[in-house]
Amino acid sequence: MRSRFIFSAIAFLLILSVCNPPSSQTDDFNSYVESRNKDLRLSTYVTAHAVEELLSTEEGRREALSILNANGINKLYIEVYRGGLVVSPDLLVDVTSYFTQNGFEIIGGIATVPGPEFGIRQQARYGWFNWQNEKTQNDLRKVMEDIAPIFDAFIVDDFLCTADTSIESKTAKGNRSWSEYRRDLLTELQPRLFIDPLKKVNPDIHMIIKYPQWYDRFHLFGYDVVRETALYDQVWVGTETRNMNTPRFGYVQPYEGFVNYRWLASISGGKIGGSWFDHIECDRNDFIEQAWQSVLAGSPELCLFNYYNLVNGHEGHHLLRMNYHHLADLAKIVRNFPVEGVSAYKPPNSDAGGDLYIMDFIGMIGIPLVPVSQYPEEARVIFLPTQAASDVEIMTKIKNSLHKGSRIILTSGFLASARDGTELSGLAGVELPVISKSHEARDIIIENQAVKMELPLEIETSLNVKNATVMLEALVEGDRIPYLTANKEENIFVLNAHTFSQVDFDAVGEVLLCPKPLGFLKVPKDWANTIRKVFNAPLDIHLDAPVKVSLQTLVNGDILIHNYNDDKTEAKLSTNGLNYVDVITNKDLSVKNDTAFLNMPARSRMWLRTRY
Repeated sequence: MRSRFIFSAIAFLLILSVCNPPSSQTDDFNSYVESRNKDLRLSTYVTAHAVEELLSTEEGRREALSILNANGINKLYIEVYRGGLVVSPDLLVDVTSYFTQNGFEIIGGIATVPGPEFGIRQQARYGWFNWQNEKTQNDLRKVMEDIAPIFDAFIVDDFLCTADTSIESKTAKGNRSWSEYRRDLLTELQPRLFIDPLKKVNPDIHMIIKYPQWYDRFHLFGYDVVRETALYDQVWVGTETRNMNTPRFGYVQPYEGFVNYRWLASISGGKIGGSWFDHIECDRNDFIEQAWQSVLAGSPELCLFNYYNLVNGHEGHHLLRMNYHHLADLAKIVRNFPVEGVSAYKPPNSDAGGDLYIMDFIGMIGIPLVPVSQYPEEARVIFLPTQAASDVEIMTKIKNSLHKGSRIILTSGFLASARDGTELSGLAGVELPVISKSHEARDIIIENQAVKMELPLEIETSLNVKNATVMLEALVEGDRIPYLTANKEENIFVLNAHTFSQVDFDAVGEVLLCPKPLGFLKVPKDWANTIRKVFNAPLDIHLDAPVKVSLQTLVNGDILIHNYNDDKTEAKLSTNGLNYVDVITNKDLSVKNDTAFLNMPARSRMWLRTRY
């Protein structure tokens, strides 16, 4: 941890400039946000139905000005089509002209979902298009041609996907997998349907693609994040994690917003534009947590979906206003000193096996996990889930990392899927074959005693140890199964975890998001500490905390800790001889014997900075 603080002197002047908001922040929120647009901008998306219902009259537009100003918003995404509703070009011109004259930046947008007489609906569960059908293609192209002169920037919302299995699509698919066919189809169509019609009229138009949050499923339904990103001028990212405890939009963890943004940023580089989250299934805490993780990921703009929610009001809006100056401060710092930590490798278009969304859950137990799309050759700690097994050169890369002194944490799913599995298993000290067949452990072992789990702990395989130390184990039908192992050199660890596989999705009829809560986030603190130590010790980070407490470290030495539990939580953090202040409360931490004692209210956060 000490090594990160060499950046503190460099960051000092930057930090001083953002510590205290001007008094105008309380007197005039809109003016304050405008003064900090370069740090963190606020915007909102106006759906096609809202354009027609709420912005088609002078009165509606004047009311919108009041609502938007109250929330510090001076940038709008105006939608031209959604679900069969095509907004007339004349109305779009009136709306964009009105708000442009009132100082707003305007970007056009489209939600590519079918309507009763618009396009052809797919033969599958969700209301997505059959993109193979010519009517779908012609209807969308016509909309683009009609609105082409109106906008200088345009965003395609997150429905550029399909699960269609019609005869038409099956014929076009041929011998390709569904994933390959869908990615080829949509990559080929996007220039013809969206980019070319707009650039033909306005060659300088700025084209944006917005990805949803379900990153581990993108490639199955047509998103090709490498080829698509190359087509567009900018990339936007969905960080809409919503409520983590309900099934409506999946049991998605708050850390997923950070994972999705940083992973896509590692692919798109300088093209990354901002983040987008919504109000659906959100209480005040869910809403603001989306904002914090978006900013921690590096987002310079928060787009609130959507304008209807601003009109109706939401308890999260007040929290956003109250948190804005801290969020803007953080956004300014993160731009130069991003979150660093454990590098988690997920190549583009990689299958997850039984490790679907595992990165989100690892981040929820106090491990500063940072996803990457290219192998992290210089990382001190590298996490390799099943997704990483798609890299055909992974064995050579692992050996190079070990030679440099890196610590490697593998999942058993990775071992079961990777090439050179025999050699890898030998290095890890476990036996082949490693066959993925998930199990549920009702009990775990603590101090040689069986302890009942509130929820079963999901285990990927009946892992057999050959020349390794078993650090954690669980009981499956009376048999002890290793859950965490270390090889004799203690540089390769195997985590025998299982999050979700396609079988888990099919069992409850889920397609995109986490299908059930996991026992992983119910393990006792001792277990969490053991897992956490394996990941964090080489980084000189020592946190003693229960699950659902995240920790993210910035390059300048700042630390962000979130308590996502619904109860007050106590944690301890080794200070390594440093004194910390919580930036949010401006209070010094209570420190004794080089240990800071963190008493965190439910659903709260701390921003720790060394005291100069």
